[in-house]
Amino acid sequence: MAGVAVTDLPGDYATPGTVRRIGIVEDHQAVAVGLAAILSDQPDLTVVAIAPTVPALLDRTTELDLAVLDLRLPDGSSPRANVELLHSLDIPCLVYTTGDWRDLIRSAARAGVLGVALKSDPAERTTAMIRAAASGRQVATMAWASAIDSDPALTNIDLPPRQRDVLEHYANGETAASVAHKLGLSEHTVNDYLSRIRRRYAEAGRPVRSRVDLYREAKRDGFLGGDPRPR
Repeated sequence: MAGVAVTDLPGDYATPGTVRRIGIVEDHQAVAVGLAAILSDQPDLTVVAIAPTVPALLDRTTELDLAVLDLRLPDGSSPRANVELLHSLDIPCLVYTTGDWRDLIRSAARAGVLGVALKSDPAERTTAMIRAAASGRQVATMAWASAIDSDPALTNIDLPPRQRDVLEHYANGETAASVAHKLGLSEHTVNDYLSRIRRRYAEAGRPVRSRVDLYREAKRDGFLGGDPRPR
């Protein structure tokens, strides 16, 4: 699968003493209750709300570290719209699905979900994926990668000129403050552009967790050349 890095089970990303708040959006009560029961044994994960739709979840709480999102919901909402609504409140998402709806997975991927967990996965794998995603980690799996690879629009990276300028300077080792000064932007704007760039790579199944990752992927896409400048 070109352009997609598929990881094995994520490692233990729990921060000692930190309990991640999980919301489940699932219209089949047995599935939702079953998942909540699996997570109830985890001292670092707590399910604080279960709802059949995203608006219903947000009516109950917006204080969440992760939303675990089914793709087909009774209100007929699109996965992309649901993910974007959650993101507007800084709530990251992990898709929880049977894996039968590749078009819906692609829709969610375009909006920037952290990964796709299958309902058929063993409980240990599902728990590990939720823990990783709740800690802000991208979780690339075969189900996610196969859906993404069938949509070239997701794996191709296209950035606006100003974001390319920011990427070139930052990936080559300059600080956000230095990039802002050189390009006549505020540091806030530079950091916002960098967040958008990272999200675009995440959507393409090519997460960039460090500056080295960002440099490698940006060079691969032809956004910069030469060697990184020393930091």
